[in-house]
Amino acid sequence: MPGPLTGVRVLDLSAMLSGPWAASILGDQGAEVIKVEPPKSGDHVRSLPNRSGGLASMFLNVNRSKRSLTLDLKSENGKAVLRELVQKSDVLVQNFRPGVVERLGISYEELSAINPGLVYLSISGFGEEGPYADRRAYDPIVQAVSGLTTIQAGSDQDRPRLIRTVLPDKLTAITGAQAVCAALVARASTGEGQHVRLSMLDSVLAFMWASDMNAYTFVDKPVEPEKAASFIDLIYETADGFITVSTMSNKEWTAFCNAAERPDLLDDERFNTPAKRDANVNDRLTEIQKVLMERPGHEWLALLTDHDVPCAPALRRFEVIEDPQVIASGTIIESDHPIAGRLRQARPAARFSRTTVEVPLGAPGLGEHSIEVLVQAGFEQSTIDRLLAEGVVGNETGEVPASDDETHVITQGA
Repeated sequence: MPGPLTGVRVLDLSAMLSGPWAASILGDQGAEVIKVEPPKSGDHVRSLPNRSGGLASMFLNVNRSKRSLTLDLKSENGKAVLRELVQKSDVLVQNFRPGVVERLGISYEELSAINPGLVYLSISGFGEEGPYADRRAYDPIVQAVSGLTTIQAGSDQDRPRLIRTVLPDKLTAITGAQAVCAALVARASTGEGQHVRLSMLDSVLAFMWASDMNAYTFVDKPVEPEKAASFIDLIYETADGFITVSTMSNKEWTAFCNAAERPDLLDDERFNTPAKRDANVNDRLTEIQKVLMERPGHEWLALLTDHDVPCAPALRRFEVIEDPQVIASGTIIESDHPIAGRLRQARPAARFSRTTVEVPLGAPGLGEHSIEVLVQAGFEQSTIDRLLAEGVVGNETGEVPASDDETHVITQGA
């Protein structure tokens, strides 16, 4: 059966990571997604390194399940084409800097006048108002402003540290896809679309508040600067590698001590209640580390699992794709791409019992579907020929744009 979003048409005007991946998630779940790119150059992510057949791996991973139309949105004829497509679409995704869509004449107010049912997702770094609104917003910038780097450091006194993945970008993409689906559900009841505004900063703060910003929940209770919970981060060294072990409850602590044959730890005055184990966390984790150095990791994992103690190997990336749980879950899928060759990717995470999603469509070559999209939208061939001749629509037919040999930082500018 088709995916749950079959019948939904999405115009993806976004670039880099957060907007494209949000649209790709919708495409993976059955929506028809048309990626609108500048002629000749396309999305900057096309030029990133780690390439096969001229296509960058990151582009392949955040732009699958789409078709590509190259369109000059700075030209009046290009905007006229977009308006024609908007009339027959359900969703538009854009992550231009605030004010750009107004200058181009493709704002929500202008396009919703053409299609009142349009769900229009605007992604920005910091929102539309405030002192940071006009600033470029890359992932490290949002990590810093949101407090995420201080949380990663472990305390308010330690040197802030970046999370080594572009979490604000990715989290914003997932939040954006969910918000679009919520707006589509509302439209099913009211018949009206709406403007969904989403910033990377808001996405991260909402994500963190339940735990990492939890101390600031009560307005009338003063908060002291955060101190490090422990100097050990729950990744332990064994005789031959690294594992993680968690002993949150009394039952798990007791099980660990029994597995480790350390009954003395159960009677230790520092650890005989949850409150004491928390107050003496550094001592407790130091004792755990001493114990775990006595055997190889695989022996500890087997022993601790037999005692029902939560534990896992700290896998390196090349080990993840061979992990038996990952294989059993079918999390990693392989497919053949007509340009890039054989691909290995993560399947769509959500599994639907009735509206089963198909294998994701490979990411498109630049302008690969320009003519196809316009024909299906009802454009006459003579009009298409004129648009191609004027350069309003690109004539790349899937060609890969040339790139330099520079090393690019994978970040997202809103």
